[in-house]
Amino acid sequence: MVSQLGGDSTGRRVAQAAAAVSALGLGALAAWDVTQKKHSILRNYPVAGHARYLLESIRPEIQQYFIERNWDGRPFNRNTRATIYERAKGKHGERAFGTERDVNRTGYEALMHSNVPITNSPTPPRVRVGGAECTQPYDISLLNVSAMSFGSLSDNAVRSLNKGAAMGGFAQDTGEGSITPYHREFGGDLIWELGTGYFGARTPEGEFDPDVFASKAKDPQVKMVSLKLSQGAKPGIGGVLPGPKVTEEISEIRGIPVGKTCVSPPNHTVFSTPIELLHFIEQMRELSGGKPAGFKLCVGSRTEFLAICKAMVETGITPDFIIVDGSEGGTGAAPLEFENHVGLPLTQGLMIVHNALMGAGLRDRIRLGAAGKIASGSDIVKRLIQGADFTMAARAMMMAIGCIQAQVCHTGKCPVGVATQDPRRARAIDVPDKSTRVRNYHDGTVAEAVRLMASMGVAHPDELEPTMLRRNVSESESWSYARLYDWLKPGELLSGAPDDWADDWNTAQADSFAIPHGHSR
Repeated sequence: MVSQLGGDSTGRRVAQAAAAVSALGLGALAAWDVTQKKHSILRNYPVAGHARYLLESIRPEIQQYFIERNWDGRPFNRNTRATIYERAKGKHGERAFGTERDVNRTGYEALMHSNVPITNSPTPPRVRVGGAECTQPYDISLLNVSAMSFGSLSDNAVRSLNKGAAMGGFAQDTGEGSITPYHREFGGDLIWELGTGYFGARTPEGEFDPDVFASKAKDPQVKMVSLKLSQGAKPGIGGVLPGPKVTEEISEIRGIPVGKTCVSPPNHTVFSTPIELLHFIEQMRELSGGKPAGFKLCVGSRTEFLAICKAMVETGITPDFIIVDGSEGGTGAAPLEFENHVGLPLTQGLMIVHNALMGAGLRDRIRLGAAGKIASGSDIVKRLIQGADFTMAARAMMMAIGCIQAQVCHTGKCPVGVATQDPRRARAIDVPDKSTRVRNYHDGTVAEAVRLMASMGVAHPDELEPTMLRRNVSESESWSYARLYDWLKPGELLSGAPDDWADDWNTAQADSFAIPHGHSR
């Protein structure tokens, strides 16, 4: 009995001590909250105010898992994410009980099937990239890995994407962070992208180094070389890599000093006019040993792009390809104002580029790529109808290796190890497993695009027409893309530009990107 009483007494004393410590801690926290000057809520609601910040920190997860519907999430809805995950695992991704989409709403788009569908080919078509001046053309897949740099992605993420590309026979764009050992480990086809920092091919002063570029671009693994003019997530600005992030590894890969902040300027130093741009593209092709050379841009001014077209007509120099990035694109982080308000969406940008090249009589010499929220087979087919020859996907490929759309890419705290440089987090990615998922996702998505085309009575992308894609312009009427947009005829700008294009075409100058005040942009 005495022992039991003693035990009860000790237990009470422990509980009282714990309560006292807790009370003391809460009191100290309350005192700190009341006296600190950074957070008004905590000054007025000490201790309790912390609940607000806790709930705010997990708001994206609450929104994604408990509130958003299957079809209305952003940037990618739950149905799209589920399809990517299932396809990456080798599943078919069927859905039961019909569509959840409101097929009568304005803006809804539909592909037109045929009453005489065909049997789709088991071998997906590929697209040859390379004009008359190209001695090493490349047959590219309908879907490829869009530009994502090591540094934004972890080493294991880059490895998984490259091994998946090698297994599936498609290309991986390096992003502007240069070619790394992780891009080379499994030998997957590469598109080497150069940005304004010329990483991996720069002098100590940050200028373009043709000799270094040539030594790397001639590597057989590099299939195409691309110059980035702008990107969808943040068109018109450069980037800053803080000194602490410039490790010895990043320094060696990018050719920049260890520990020093590296600023990528918003503009290129290798050209300042449309004609100079084309001469540099020609130089890239020559230095690479005759491989396809082109550029990527998010379209802004139609007049500026027409200036490039005029330069092509005047010089006879054409890129082998152009990749159009939509303003809805973006894998890492960008200022909100740029993400939401700068640049044209992919549909508008792609239509401008396709029609401008067609009207200038250049379209048959240049292949067009489309990048910006490509995730499904229907996305591929829609972009092909709108003028593209092939497509690029970034975030969908990230999802194929485990991305859960946590939207913390810029913090380095990616919960699945995709967008981080933290080795502990990156180890979560099992390269053999994730590379297989990348290959599965690519193969399944391209196969679905081919099956969609077959249902439309089409065996090859060249047979797709604007009449095969329709958009609701009201709840009671839909128009085909042939009616929604003006489609220029080959050479029409040269023989007499239609009224809607005349001002921009007449304003554009081959030797300048400048647009006189008062003219259309």
